[in-house]
Amino acid sequence: MLEATAFWVEMPGVGALRHEPLPQPGDGDVLVRTLYTGISRGTEVSVFGGHVPESERERMRAPFQQGDFPGPVKYGYLNVGVVERGPEFLVGQIVFTLFPHQSAFVVPANAVVPVPDGIPARRAVLAGAVETAINVLWDSAPVVGDRVSVVGAGMIGCCVARILRGIPGVEVTLLDVNPARRAVADQLGVDFANIADAPRGRDIVINTSGSDAGLQVALETVVTEGEVIEASWYGDRPVTLMLGADFHSRRLTIRSSQVGAVATRRRANRTTRERLELALHLLKDPAFDALLTADSSWRDLPDVMAGLADGSRDDLCHTINWGEPE
Repeated sequence: MLEATAFWVEMPGVGALRHEPLPQPGDGDVLVRTLYTGISRGTEVSVFGGHVPESERERMRAPFQQGDFPGPVKYGYLNVGVVERGPEFLVGQIVFTLFPHQSAFVVPANAVVPVPDGIPARRAVLAGAVETAINVLWDSAPVVGDRVSVVGAGMIGCCVARILRGIPGVEVTLLDVNPARRAVADQLGVDFANIADAPRGRDIVINTSGSDAGLQVALETVVTEGEVIEASWYGDRPVTLMLGADFHSRRLTIRSSQVGAVATRRRANRTTRERLELALHLLKDPAFDALLTADSSWRDLPDVMAGLADGSRDDLCHTINWGEPE
């Protein structure tokens, strides 16, 4: 019998590794042996802490999630592995799958997306973050010459900033309260500013900080009649904003953005698979390696997740190496 090791949130704040049997692959299925998984810090820390609101528990389900919120639940969606069994054209291919943290798994062949040649397997775990960034930019629709600020130099904010940099004439500033993020901004080729020094009069401001303070800064620094794209997800945390002062007189707009559905501007002519394929194509850019700030053995995953949740770790993208024998 095939067997795998998987990470489960047993209850809020408690993670554990479980051994579980795998089904035999059927016709049209693939058996994938995981090489790396990535931790999507904002969402997965919220899941680990039990902060998924009851109203969102169905919408928040990952494609191959097992269990239910708040736990026990097997959650995650940044998985890169190699196909060991399945259709001949896929065997031996490195693939990205929206699958949780698990050493091996069986899914339908159409659930995996081949990683293009030349992209290291570890970098490919960022496909989910780049896919989110693509949707954010489809929602915000920047044009040549725009002045854009991205509030929050986390994994999503950094992906948004790097892609924006490729639009001719666009001035990109990454904002964060952590001055150490300046080094990452330098590697991404974009400007950096502390929140206190945030430039004003920005054509678009995108908030990825996961904080109401970040969203407030976005409102204060966007142009009159401008639009703020809110790409953070707050789980069950309340958000407080100052919507007095000049919010109404400047006729400001807050637009939400999330990755669950293709952005309205592209929904008629792009599928979710095409969006993910585009994300993988963009990962040919080696600058994205700046986001891969830590790597640990799968054996350490429960401790790593707990460290991210309690703030003792400050990683952009922490990858989990499944290459060690079980």
